[in-house]
Formats: sequence, structure tokens, C-alpha cells
Amino acid sequence: VQLQASGGGLVQAGGSLRLSCAASGSTSRPYGMGWFRQAPGRVREFVASINWSGRSAEYADSVKGRFTISRPNVRNSVYLQMNSLSFEDTATYYCATRNDGHEGIRARDYNYWGQGTLVTVSS
Repeated sequence: VQLQASGGGLVQAGGSLRLSCAASGSTSRPYGMGWFRQAPGRVREFVASINWSGRSAEYADSVKGRFTISRPNVRNSVYLQMNSLSFEDTATYYCATRNDGHEGIRARDYNYWGQGTLVTVSS
């Protein structure tokens, strides 16, 4: 399974971005999908995740009310709509999939990872 994330870039504080991620390869099963991020000098942290059907999602407290994860009508793809961005959101964002189809906050439960897309928020 290969994951391709896109949509990162430079945005001013208070602005918005939408990240996209699509899985290709062996995608016969519906995956749970998630977003994690890693800022320079910091550990990778959970951002949001969504289950295979799109009906259940989880968010990190730091992004609740600002970020929305969703699944478009394309199998094993996911969006992350990010609003009211702040400098603290600056990081490389990674999408990941998990074979069990669930959502979840633990990185170790995810089986495949993309290479990341950089989001830079200027203050």
C-alpha cells in the first residue's frame, strides 16, 4: 500500500488548508485512516482519525473544533480540513492506514504511512 499526501503549504495564521491522502496498491479492504504530525524537534503526535465508513472520528484536543477529517467518495482516501491555523500547527503531516478499519490515536496501530506533507503557518 502506498499513501500519497498533498495539500500542504505556507499559510498565514488564521487561514485554512485542506490536506488530502489517497491509498494505492493493495486497497481491497476498507482501511481506517488517520493523520499525525511532527514538528521540528518534537515527537510525532496524533491529529485525527476516521473509521472505514466515515461515521466515527477522533481528534486531538489541540485541533478539536478547528480540524475536520472526512472521507470523500473515493475508496481509501481521506481529507483533513484545517481552519483557524496557528503557528503551533506548523509540522509535517503524515497520513496512515490501519487494516482493522477502526479509528484510533495510537501510531503503532497503523500499518502503512505516507511520506508527509509540510504545513507552515506564519505568525
